[in-house]
Amino acid sequence: MVEKKRVIVVGGGAAGIFAAIACAEKLGAGGEVTVYEATAHPLAKVRVSGGGRCNVTHACFEPRELVKRYPRGGRELLGALYRWGPRETVAWFAERGVETKVEADGRMFPVTDDSATIVDCLVRAAEAAGVKIVTCMGVRKVEELPQAAGLDRLETRAEGTGSSARRESATKSGTTFWVTLTDGTGVRCERILFATGGNRSSVGFTIAESLGHTIEPLVPSLFTFHIDDARLVGLSGVSMENAGVSVAGTKLRESGPLLVTHWGLSGPAVLKLSAWGARELSARNYEFPLVVNFALPHTRESLGRELMTVREKNLRKQIGTWSPLAMPQRLWERLVGSAGILPTTPWAQVSNAALVPLAAQLTGAELAVVGKSLFKEEFVTCGGVRLSEVDFRTMESRSTPGLYFAGEVLDIDGVTGGFNFQSAWTTGWLAGQAMAE
Repeated sequence: MVEKKRVIVVGGGAAGIFAAIACAEKLGAGGEVTVYEATAHPLAKVRVSGGGRCNVTHACFEPRELVKRYPRGGRELLGALYRWGPRETVAWFAERGVETKVEADGRMFPVTDDSATIVDCLVRAAEAAGVKIVTCMGVRKVEELPQAAGLDRLETRAEGTGSSARRESATKSGTTFWVTLTDGTGVRCERILFATGGNRSSVGFTIAESLGHTIEPLVPSLFTFHIDDARLVGLSGVSMENAGVSVAGTKLRESGPLLVTHWGLSGPAVLKLSAWGARELSARNYEFPLVVNFALPHTRESLGRELMTVREKNLRKQIGTWSPLAMPQRLWERLVGSAGILPTTPWAQVSNAALVPLAAQLTGAELAVVGKSLFKEEFVTCGGVRLSEVDFRTMESRSTPGLYFAGEVLDIDGVTGGFNFQSAWTTGWLAGQAMAE
């Protein structure tokens, strides 16, 4: 009797569960797939993502465009996304009864606007495929057992009947792994996938290193900026539909919606900047000058000319009580005052010389960033298993056959908007398919 192939997935997040489903569905009765999740709550990050709505993916169906949203891993993901991208993700969920919708900015959510829809779908699919999910059980150690060495270990640890069959299977399959669980017990498998996420304390990194892999330095990505500046005090909740942000003295610059918070600035523009600048901003200890253009697409010069035209058409209006730009009135008034102009001053009394600092404030306000905050529960980590050490056709280790990686344990991270979940689905599906072969 041919023994079933044993596959272990370490980590019950999006990538791990998706990989387990893909593997079990392909293996059928010919294999056993077990997920070990160290906490009591698999898919926890899926449940809280997108403000509880779950931003499943992004409506960008051309891989060459899609990879531009990954500060790290885009080049490696290109071929992978041709095999499994947003189109396949949407179809997979639709086949299982979950319809999705596209929002104006391209983000895709379940039509229910409830992340539980995605969680429940994944759990049902795992159960239907025969995946065993073991919670409150992590992995402490993984040892490679090549042929004869594996037999010695199995002879000493095999219990009960059937040990001879297990030894025969190990000989035929070549490399096997002995996995020590956190309760001290051990299990053997022919394939093992690490999908333990990007937490710097993750056992996945420790074990990957013990098996010969390099871990790229881990630093936060997708974070907001702490700013103590009088120009923002009392403006929490004020937002701009489109603003430009850049780091003075660098090539880092982004644009998009901007939100004033109690502690500084957030919103997609800031989050994208933090992702692309993850390593450089970490090296600066998150202290740097941020330049904000509140008046895109204007430059200081073009806005200066625009303000002169506005002045001629609104001579009697007070400059602080009416904003000629697509900007919240409270923010406009604050920036007018910061430029040294009394808000009650009529436009007719604002000289050309006074418009110069106003245009500078609106298009190039420099704010001192003094720290960071993780973006709610949706934080992402830059760093992880070195990508050159993984075959992106299969997600298998290039140095250790039978060892696979998926999700954030890899040095892959995307900007906000569903891109990180898409890389989880993509790498998970590829790994699952390959482990079943």
